[in-house]
Amino acid sequence: MEKVSVGVLGATGLVGQTIVQLLSNHPWFEVREVAASERSAGRKYGEVMESRWSVSSAIPKKVKDLVLKECKPDLDCKVALSALDSGVATEVEERFAKAGYIVSSNAKNHRMEEDVPLLIPEVNGEHISIIDSQRRARSWKGFIVTNPNCSVMGLALALKPIHDAFGVEKVMVTTMQAVSGAGYPGISSMDILGNVVPFIGDEEEKIESETPKILGNVAGDRFNYADMKVSAQCNRVPVLNGHMESVSIKLSRKAKKEEIITAIERFAPLKQVGLPSAPTRPVSYLREMNRPQPKLDVDAEGGMGVSVGRLRECNILDYKFTLLSHNLVRGAAGAAVLNAEFLKAKGYI
Repeated sequence: MEKVSVGVLGATGLVGQTIVQLLSNHPWFEVREVAASERSAGRKYGEVMESRWSVSSAIPKKVKDLVLKECKPDLDCKVALSALDSGVATEVEERFAKAGYIVSSNAKNHRMEEDVPLLIPEVNGEHISIIDSQRRARSWKGFIVTNPNCSVMGLALALKPIHDAFGVEKVMVTTMQAVSGAGYPGISSMDILGNVVPFIGDEEEKIESETPKILGNVAGDRFNYADMKVSAQCNRVPVLNGHMESVSIKLSRKAKKEEIITAIERFAPLKQVGLPSAPTRPVSYLREMNRPQPKLDVDAEGGMGVSVGRLRECNILDYKFTLLSHNLVRGAAGAAVLNAEFLKAKGYI
């Protein structure tokens, strides 16, 4: 099969590097273009990244000799995977979509727009039907699809099987977020080592607004948000990778603990779709009382799986649990790649 040509926008940042790594031996996609700011344009990717490469494996050989270009819609590719900073993403992504590119974005800029899917294939794959409305309304040849905030990703995946089976009315969540979520070089070591920072800009608002959109449905050319209240508190903790979340939920229908666990363990909505990056078990339940832990569980399903544990009754709401997801893989780079795979499987690429 001829591989689909891909360009990575914001290829020098931490999420962009992770996308490049994930696509190094991809069966469907091939990185043909790497783009970044005009400061890096004109130089070889390997040369620029020699002192900045921050992911675990070496820079892929096929990408090393690619010349970095500016983020302009003249790249030789069909799909643009965007790891752009939010300060520039709005204009750049819209120019690419208008020019006919399929944009799978990790940036926050278009997530809450009324004609842009905030996509997690296992959760709300049907939301891609809004793409046709987006193209018509904006007179675009291409389109934009986004993935959610990295903390919302784990939360929405964990809630989906519970919400489908019993309904979720209220969510209270406290996050303990890894330093890699701040990008590179991120937060100063003197600010985070031996410390917890109880504030991450805009993070609580993203969790509270994005989650109901994702768990809602599409009717014609509009989104119907889930009737769900979400309250979030976010903290930065001295962990390299892996966002942990302590979650309490109120259900619409009564459920026993084992019924909730069964719903989680049976959750495999993409089993028959056959996407290369899709985890076999998107959400796994760990029965040990001291799990999940970033040290032990962050790389579940190659970093694409969410681990849930410590489900127990809550004295204020109905149940509470702990979840863990890999913020760079499942919450960012891997999410953009999986969304592109899903779009290809559904005939949009």
